[in-house]
Amino acid sequence: MGSKNKLKRFQENETFPNVIQPTREEIVSGFSLRGKWNTHFKNDNPIVLELGCGKGEYTVGLAKKFPNKNFIGIDIKGARFWKGAKIAIEENLPNVTFIRTQIELVDHIFGEQEVSEIWITFPDPQIKYKRTKHRMTNQEFLKRYRKVLKPDGTVNLKTDSEFMHGYTLGLLHGLGLEVLYANHDVYKNEGSPKEVLEIQTFYENQYLEKGKPITFIRFKVN
Repeated sequence: MGSKNKLKRFQENETFPNVIQPTREEIVSGFSLRGKWNTHFKNDNPIVLELGCGKGEYTVGLAKKFPNKNFIGIDIKGARFWKGAKIAIEENLPNVTFIRTQIELVDHIFGEQEVSEIWITFPDPQIKYKRTKHRMTNQEFLKRYRKVLKPDGTVNLKTDSEFMHGYTLGLLHGLGLEVLYANHDVYKNEGSPKEVLEIQTFYENQYLEKGKPITFIRFKVN
């Protein structure tokens, strides 16, 4: 994407009512919506997050399927989720919001037990050992998710990375956390939830064209 396009998208994001772009200082010093997201959406419906949302395919796709839930996509790259934000406006989806910030601040953005569900779709597996701290299902991230999730809340990991799939399953078993469902090839093996099969991201389509299996895990952190 050219710099002109990026700049145009950044400028449009500033005008979108469904995009929030707080500074890091605003978040860590006491984010105004933390624990009060029901006032933002003007309802008490469950809150679902897509972390590292990219173009926002899951945020928007899930919002269409579940109008009685609120969906929030989080990514540091605003030029990417611009597309999802624009679609949500054009299709009049009031249950969609995007936040431009770092994912590691999730427990500063949401209050304790404020979130019902988390989706992590095609994250960078960070395969090198020295990158372990950046894996979105490492133990430190799981602690952050535990803080914001309701007691019966779930985390969903959809990835093309066999490494990420195996690493996460191993960690969950080692920590004694409950794995509700696991599938190492969702389009070949039966049983995957409809939203796993019916919503596909930009990157997922590229992986499918190459014949890569797509994996999925649904688990609890409490």
